[in-house]
Amino acid sequence: MPVQTRATALTLTKRLRRLRTSPAMRALVQETRLSPDMLMMPLFICEGEGVRREVASMPGVFNLSVDEAVLEVAAAKADGVRGVLLFGLPEKKDDIGSAAYDPEAPVQSAIRAIKREVSGVLVATDVCLCEYTDHGHCGIVVDDEIVNDASVEQLVRAAVSHAVAGADIIAPSDMMDGRVGAIRRALDERGFEHAAIMAYSAKYCSAFYGPFRDAAASAPQFGDRKTHQMDPANVREALREVEQDIEEGADIVMVKPAVPYLDVITRVKDTFGYPTAAYHVSGEYAMLKAAGRNGWIDEPRAMMETLTGIRRAGADIIITYYAREAARVLA
Repeated sequence: MPVQTRATALTLTKRLRRLRTSPAMRALVQETRLSPDMLMMPLFICEGEGVRREVASMPGVFNLSVDEAVLEVAAAKADGVRGVLLFGLPEKKDDIGSAAYDPEAPVQSAIRAIKREVSGVLVATDVCLCEYTDHGHCGIVVDDEIVNDASVEQLVRAAVSHAVAGADIIAPSDMMDGRVGAIRRALDERGFEHAAIMAYSAKYCSAFYGPFRDAAASAPQFGDRKTHQMDPANVREALREVEQDIEEGADIVMVKPAVPYLDVITRVKDTFGYPTAAYHVSGEYAMLKAAGRNGWIDEPRAMMETLTGIRRAGADIIITYYAREAARVLA
């Protein structure tokens, strides 16, 4: 039988592939767009000078002394990243996390240095006690229970100290009830009404935080965080948490982690229409890094596909350890 060389043309009025014929055509109709100014880079600030210590479980991520952090922020700005989120790694810890509000602690020192030496970069600061307590919990512990209101008092002290140092955005991540309202009141009473609050509003009790706890030495010494972080099965509860934070004065709300909770990001954005951040957390980053290093995936493509998915779900701000790498791709 003769070989058929030309198929009979189908009668189609709509051929969706017409809009995929070339890179220029695909770019013209692209629905979801990323840009470097949507990205925020987390940094771990430690004590000392000239310290740039790689985190074993997070290749490409470092514990940085203040001087090294300034260099990293300047390099990130050159790549197009204009926002950083600072976490502190004090050498001394106690049971109430008092180093969290020490004006000479790593975060407060880094805020001043970055603001002095790198213009045009937004500095956000994580406010939690887990990095500062010797027991590793996010609040004060009394009789093996994380107590809420006394913890909020400590968080307020930390938030105010960050604002005094010059932070643009205060980001409470502890998930204590009422902390957003308490921080907002304290900031306003002291003349820091310009400081924004980015609340970790829907922060889930997740298995994907492991490498972060390695980086920040913040693993709990006993128990877990299920009494304050959210149950991964719940989404309606997340909406209640977000609503409460907005009522208390949050300017930006956040969902954490990102990829396992894309549906939550969408629900939050659609329901409230507020500026919405998503944290592409350490475990998500580490998995892509490990798979890429083993040759199992094309890491740059997987990185961009992941970040695009987070953006497509509704995130306006993506906090990611890939910030600089992604910015260079997008340039």
